Amino acid sequence: MSRKYKFHNKAGLYFVSFATINWIDVFTRQVYFDVLTESVSYCRKEKGLELYCYCFMPSHVHFIFRSVNEQPMELLRSFKRHTSKKVIEAIENNPQESRKEWLLWMFERAGKKQGNITKHQFWQHHNKSIELWSEKVIKQKIDYIHNNPIESGFVTNAVDWKYSSARNFQDDITIIEIDEVGFLE
Repeated sequence: MSRKYKFHNKAGLYFVSFATINWIDVFTRQVYFDVLTESVSYCRKEKGLELYCYCFMPSHVHFIFRSVNEQPMELLRSFKRHTSKKVIEAIENNPQESRKEWLLWMFERAGKKQGNITKHQFWQHHNKSIELWSEKVIKQKIDYIHNNPIESGFVTNAVDWKYSSARNFQDDITIIEIDEVGFLE
C-alpha cells in the first residue's frame, strides 16, 4: 500500500490524522504545543490553510482543512516538515526536558531507517486523509476529533481540552483561530 498523501480532489475538504514516530508522546510541554499553534497560524495567513476543526494530542494531530491554493499535499508536507524541525530544536534547547537524549535518539534512529531522511524523523510519513463529502460525514469527523481527548481519558468534557477546536465551537478562540464552519449551519 502506498504511503504517499492521497488528495484526489485538490479543492476538497479533508480530515487528516498524523502521528509522531512510534506514537511517542512528545506534546506534553507548552513549548512544543506552541510550535504547532504558531505553525497553524502561519499556514492560515501565508499558505492558504483553511482550518475548520483540530485537536492536538500528545502523539498525534487531527485536522479538518482545505487548501485555498488547491495544494493540500504540499501544504501538509510543508507543515509537517516545519513543525518537525522546530519541535526537535525546542527539545534540543529545553533544559527542563528530562527525556531529551532518549527523544533525540529515537528520532535519529527512525531517520536512519529512511533513505530520504538526513538526520531525524519526527512524524510518521503517512497520514490518514479522508475527503469529506457530506454534512453527515463532516459532523461525524468533528465529533471524532473533539471526543478524542475524552476517549483517551484526559478530560470528561471536550471543551476542557486546551488544544481542540471544541473550544472554538463554544466561541473561545484563545488558542487558535479557525475558519467559519458555515457549511454546518
